[in-house]
Amino acid sequence: MPSTAPRKARHHASRQPPRIGLVSLGCPKALVDSERIVSRLRAEGYELVGSYDEADLVLVNTCGFLDSARAESLDAIGEALAANGRVIVTGCMGVEADLIRDRHPEVLAITGPHQYEQVIAAVHAHLPPAHDPKLDLVPPEGLRLTPRHYAYLKISEGCNHACSFCIIPKLRGPLCSRPAREVLYEAERLVRAGVKELLIISQDTGAYGVDLRHAPSRFRDREVRAHIVDLARALGEFGVWVRLHYVYPYPHVDDLVPLMNEGAILPYLDIPFQHASPTVLRAMRRPARQDRMLERIRRWRDICPEIAIRSTFVVGFPGETERDFELLLEWLEEAELDRVGCFAYEDVAGAAANHLPGHLPEEVKEERRARLMAVQEGISRRRLARRVGQDMAVLIDEVTSDGAFGRTYADAPEIDGRVFVEDGEHLKPGEIVWVEITGSDAHDLVGELAEE
Repeated sequence: MPSTAPRKARHHASRQPPRIGLVSLGCPKALVDSERIVSRLRAEGYELVGSYDEADLVLVNTCGFLDSARAESLDAIGEALAANGRVIVTGCMGVEADLIRDRHPEVLAITGPHQYEQVIAAVHAHLPPAHDPKLDLVPPEGLRLTPRHYAYLKISEGCNHACSFCIIPKLRGPLCSRPAREVLYEAERLVRAGVKELLIISQDTGAYGVDLRHAPSRFRDREVRAHIVDLARALGEFGVWVRLHYVYPYPHVDDLVPLMNEGAILPYLDIPFQHASPTVLRAMRRPARQDRMLERIRRWRDICPEIAIRSTFVVGFPGETERDFELLLEWLEEAELDRVGCFAYEDVAGAAANHLPGHLPEEVKEERRARLMAVQEGISRRRLARRVGQDMAVLIDEVTSDGAFGRTYADAPEIDGRVFVEDGEHLKPGEIVWVEITGSDAHDLVGELAEE
């Protein structure tokens, strides 16, 4: 929502479609929720607009995972109310309706996460749809908030884990997987619409289908099990990049690596390891044998030498000692992960970790976060330097008069690095081109179009 100008009085023509503004906060899973909501509204004749003053009503899709995210959500609701006055709230923070109403009693309605029907019903109640069939048409793939050439594909909701620092199961409920056929038909529509990269997301991608007992469903002329390995294999048949996010390291994740080596899916794994100290991992209620994880990483690289592994870590967890932190740094040096994100521990309202002993001062947490990222920067710099001289396939995201920016298989949009193609000013977003890598730093690559 780029404009924050006060809402102006308007007199619409009788056939003017009702206009919706959207503020979408939080992770890609919330973004997919927003896409589904606006797709349904557009199909009913609503128009999506980009500023508060144009909108007849504003939807705010909130995030409630961290206290800082909750504060951001409350601020966004207040901003929308001040600029427009007519606001419906949805998303993860919707489970805290009393808190929202205490702060912002003017909101029209509040719904929780992935409650699509309730959101639509609230919009209907406060801004009835126009009944013009010419405005009811949307593309078969629905409306998306990402560039045309890539799309997030959500395969499940919720989570069955009980990590002590997380409240996702309270916000989004237990694991609820989509049937494989439903996922595959959506993927098919996206590919037909020109999508070149499918980013597979959920809260726990590796657990996909457990709640369905991996039941098969019929896609086209065959049955496909609701199992992440079977689903990945089927998605790989569409001939586009398939990237897996949020993969908890279950044993069967090993079976995905041969698919990566075959080229069926991208050799990219996003695994939230969180820490390496057994003591801290037990306090987090996470698997506590990261020494075994190092051996698995070595096996993955033996099977698929090109595999890129990214992860996130939490430092400054309650009770984390300096030795615990040093164990994490030692583990990182040995694992040599390609991409790493790091967060200083933060209490989350309702999380069990809030009540653990040994909470650390903020300055200690931040100092450890900075030290970890400094270590990882050195690792990343070394790993990227190995790419210099190689020809790599690059998916172009952005073109300027000076060149083009794109990503390799090792780079997810917005969270990993980029490749600057120095002679790519004539390229188009969505193209996949071969680039000779000529330079690197700690995060990004530079290259030129490879000779054919």
